[in-house]
Amino acid sequence: MFAMLLNSPTFVTFLIASLVLAITPGPGVIYIVAHTFGQGRKAGLSSVGGIALGNLGNATVASLGLAAVLAASPTAFVIMKLAGAAYLVYLGLKTLCASHAAETAKRPAGSSSSQLFCDGCIVALLNPKTALFFAALLPQFIIPGAPPLAQSLLLGCAFVCIAMCTDSIYVLMATALGPRIRRSSARPIGKYVTAATFVGLGVYAAFASPRMPK
Repeated sequence: MFAMLLNSPTFVTFLIASLVLAITPGPGVIYIVAHTFGQGRKAGLSSVGGIALGNLGNATVASLGLAAVLAASPTAFVIMKLAGAAYLVYLGLKTLCASHAAETAKRPAGSSSSQLFCDGCIVALLNPKTALFFAALLPQFIIPGAPPLAQSLLLGCAFVCIAMCTDSIYVLMATALGPRIRRSSARPIGKYVTAATFVGLGVYAAFASPRMPK
């Protein structure tokens, strides 16, 4: 079954479509880049890993058909969307408070890699639009004559792997630009920019159309 899917022209088309979608900057990329600017490459890569795991969870949810429940239940969708938005706002406020506390204590602020990984995972999992996106995308590339669930899981994993690669490239680019930004005169307001980014993403997530995939 896997050989049939991997050797089909449909799978090549899926890979190309996934690359185009993954490389297009969205809220997830902004989230990752903000962490990279604020805490460096390690923090950015930790966020990439967390978001990838959360997206994999959403792909699994979509494959199992739970995304159809979210699509059919406006209440469930709104609750999940608002929960994700609230968590993003919380991260923004936590970033601001942590920076202020670090300045008071004269020590660098920052979350551990494991905390950043968990934060990224929660942010991705609490985005119901991602599950709906997978539910809309994956069936378009399932070939007949093979178990659809297994195909959906394989396609979901492929998309997540591609997104991990493109997100990591964004981290490397942000890492290269980070020192210049930190040396600039804007450095004293850097913490406010990072915090405002997360709060802004939370507001965006709360009011954005369900059609948005990321």
